[in-house]
Amino acid sequence: MKKLLVVHHTPSPYTQAMFEAVLSGATDPEIEDVEVVRRAALAVTPTDMLEADGYLLGTPANLGYMSGALKHAFDVCYYPCLDSTRGRPYGMYVHGNEGTEGAEKGVTSITTGIGWVKAADYVVVSGKPSKDDLEACWELGATVAAGLMEV
Repeated sequence: MKKLLVVHHTPSPYTQAMFEAVLSGATDPEIEDVEVVRRAALAVTPTDMLEADGYLLGTPANLGYMSGALKHAFDVCYYPCLDSTRGRPYGMYVHGNEGTEGAEKGVTSITTGIGWVKAADYVVVSGKPSKDDLEACWELGATVAAGLMEV
């Protein structure tokens, strides 16, 4: 069985709604043989990352950058995972009330450095998530999880 790790920082109702939509997509009954594991960004360990076959990352954009919690997760896990997780797929959802470009760029830089492969377009939402935004989050979760089924 493949393992999909969802690393998230969910401090607001909007990021919670996005998180729930991503989980709903990732755990769709049509997706078989993929275990979805959730870890708060401040609690994730290198072992969690090493045991996963793919990743979904969720963060608010705080002051134009990824949350300190997600950055902490990368700080703790980057070097232990550097050679062992290369080539694994990932996706990301980000919520911001203003610019999210710094968060997107920061995550792209780190995931490029660690050698992960972007499996789907990022879902970026400003303000209250619309029905379409939440559908995009569902699709993100389903796409990354279904991709693991095929591996």
